[in-house]
Amino acid sequence: MSSRTNKPHEIVERALELSRADGCVVIADEQSTANLRWAGNALTTNGVTRTRTLTVIATVDGKEGTASGVVSRAAVTVDELESLVRAAEAAARGAAPAEDAQPLVRDVPASPDFTDAPSETSSAVFADFAPALGESFARARAGGRELYGFANHELVSSYLGTSTGLRLRHDQPNGTLELNAKSPDRTRSAWAGRSTRDFKDVDPAALDAELAVRLGWAERKHDLPAGRYETLLPPTAVADLLIYQMWSASGRDAFEGRTVFSKPGGETRTRLGEKLTELPLTLRSDPNEPGLESAPFVLAHSSGGDSSVFDNGLPLTATEWMREGELSNLLTSRHSAGLTGLPVAPGIDNLILDGGDDRSLEEMVANTERGLLLTCLWYIREVDPATLLLTGLTRDGVYLVENGEVTGEVNNFRFNESPVDLLGRATEAGRTEKTLPREWSDWFTRAAMPALRVPDFNMSSVSRGV
Repeated sequence: MSSRTNKPHEIVERALELSRADGCVVIADEQSTANLRWAGNALTTNGVTRTRTLTVIATVDGKEGTASGVVSRAAVTVDELESLVRAAEAAARGAAPAEDAQPLVRDVPASPDFTDAPSETSSAVFADFAPALGESFARARAGGRELYGFANHELVSSYLGTSTGLRLRHDQPNGTLELNAKSPDRTRSAWAGRSTRDFKDVDPAALDAELAVRLGWAERKHDLPAGRYETLLPPTAVADLLIYQMWSASGRDAFEGRTVFSKPGGETRTRLGEKLTELPLTLRSDPNEPGLESAPFVLAHSSGGDSSVFDNGLPLTATEWMREGELSNLLTSRHSAGLTGLPVAPGIDNLILDGGDDRSLEEMVANTERGLLLTCLWYIREVDPATLLLTGLTRDGVYLVENGEVTGEVNNFRFNESPVDLLGRATEAGRTEKTLPREWSDWFTRAAMPALRVPDFNMSSVSRGV
């Protein structure tokens, strides 16, 4: 019997029926993907895939506390369902009490579409995009440049059921487009990326035109040494830095004195309430943000840090992490909130920075006497968690701006910066717009950021990458 013979909600209900544990959480994820890939101005591959993953979380009460066991498997057949449930129960009985144990969430209204069939994507999502891409290939060929890249669309329907009566469902579309334009001799390269829910708002012709301009800029070269430069960070680069900051904003770790958000001494132990920047910027997440919608309840397939399987189904609401420059929340689960006295603030799968002056990146360039304009960041790694110092590389175009105009391309650099420190030194934020974080696009795609002007961005060494 195929794993797809039974509807996802039926699989969830059957797993709950089979459970002999004190508590049980079942998550069925139905995933479908469609993709296109191209190189040298020609499509190379396309395909559609579908998968089902089932996660069973068993909880077992004991004298010393409640233990949990988590087992996930793909392509589980109905005949294999009981063995999966038993494996989760065995894992729970063999485990020590879970530090993050909490009563399972209850009393959340059921999703009205819980029993509906999963949503699926298909190659039809590219019905308008693919012909437009083909036209871009022809323009690029005529203009002496080559286009490389890929488009991916994913739709995940997640069904959550618990022994406490929760029956919740969320459909998450996620589309990404990455496009590289290269000169035939491969000495010049430019990149653009977009995040989309359905590819209806993606214009390949506009992206190709943008990349053609950047390749033109790169015809003139400047060599610059390492140093601190006034730098314009485009929204994609800002997103990559602030997403890492968000991932590092653990309330418990800050409370215990281990992060950049820790406060030495005092009763609060965290920097909540401190000004991180004089700019009136607000960093926030909202599951209902138009165009960036994400799950409105916790979906936790494992516990770790400030995420807990015991919080599955907990409703999520709009959360401000920084309000008009002031640190206002840190990540917590119900467990870590109880340990620290902080509000319960689970992670939400989008991130928005707004409050800038609404200037476009082009207008910010026009107001630059001399500085650097980045395309994107790459290979970002943490150097020091105490300051959140990060290092990484620039890629696919760093340009010199002089007297309001781009005068050519400069060499790439390795940078060393802390996003928290960088926010404190930024002197201008532009218009907030949806963007694709290039470094983290495999894990986090729903972001809206402004460009930032930093007067002394630290380019620590020269990189010879393209």
